[in-house]
Amino acid sequence: MKVCHITSVHIYNDTRIFVKECQSLAQHYETHLVAPDAPDKTIEGIHCHGVLKSGSNRLSRMTSTVRSVFKKALEVDADVYHFHDPELIFSGMMLKKRGKKVFYDVHEDVPKQILSKDWLPNVLKKPLGLMTRNLEAFASKKFDGIVTATPEITERFEAYNDQTITVQNFPLLDEWEQEDNNNAQTFDNKAAYIGSITKPRGILEIIQAFGKINGGTNENVRLLLGGKFGTPELENKAQQLNGWQYVDFLGWLGRNEVREVLNQAKVGLVLIHPEPRYKVSYPVKMFEYMSAGIPVVASDFPLWKGIVEHNECGICVDPLDPSAIADAIQFILDHPEQAKKMGQNGRHAVTEKYSWEPEFKKLLESYQKISR
Repeated sequence: MKVCHITSVHIYNDTRIFVKECQSLAQHYETHLVAPDAPDKTIEGIHCHGVLKSGSNRLSRMTSTVRSVFKKALEVDADVYHFHDPELIFSGMMLKKRGKKVFYDVHEDVPKQILSKDWLPNVLKKPLGLMTRNLEAFASKKFDGIVTATPEITERFEAYNDQTITVQNFPLLDEWEQEDNNNAQTFDNKAAYIGSITKPRGILEIIQAFGKINGGTNENVRLLLGGKFGTPELENKAQQLNGWQYVDFLGWLGRNEVREVLNQAKVGLVLIHPEPRYKVSYPVKMFEYMSAGIPVVASDFPLWKGIVEHNECGICVDPLDPSAIADAIQFILDHPEQAKKMGQNGRHAVTEKYSWEPEFKKLLESYQKISR
């Protein structure tokens, strides 16, 4: 069976699409990937096909880039297509008309996500969200399978298509395992934030927290910051904060570099703002921190608290309160034995419940079912 994953939004080496789903599938099927600006070569057993990203604005991406992705996908002539963006729904429906098997991979609850889009006028958010929900409901009934990233999203799509499965974005079990789980005892006081650097992901509150921590009795507690700022304006605003002097800005990091950073950190931070789209999603980085054996300081969403507090692997706080963030980091730094236990608990939880390998089995079974 020949499989082709397609995206018009994500970078070709996206963690969920490339590192987890495609690399895992390539061990069983001939696997292709069509993505903007992907290199035209085989990487890790995946046949990559790049298309030119048309411009930098959303309209050009949703028109010209989508057309290019669809055209390239047709050239691949796969048996199964697996698409990852709601703007490719019509492409998926056209592939179905051509007799192809089609999966829709729903990374986020898009109607809720629309309600949080700052660039959309408020008057358009609810109508556009409702239109998107109706489109997903209509189209999903026609697809061979729906793959969602969280149980909450699955609950909605099960009403449209009984071939809906949850494939959660948990870490690869061996990728973040540290050689020495006592690493946090041997380094200076450092915390890590790795990922997209945006205002809704809490970067300003995190930096303010480091200003508060270092204004107390601590000596130079550092933030290891890896990622890319969403806008130059946000980067400039972050640099104006008092806490910026305690930031080691590392820029975009490859996965091996992320591993090296987590080897140095005593705390992993994931402090996303309480927007509807985030409160029902699982943060990949939280599980990667847990897998690396370091305590987490996370947003106090009910879904996240259920994981962090049940497994006793960190502290949940109000992500909008820099003082609460600072206090949580301070507590972990001041209690090394308890921090060590938190890290061990997190690693154990990933090993037992939150690893990629069982999730992939569900995806593979869905592929095997349609190939019979």
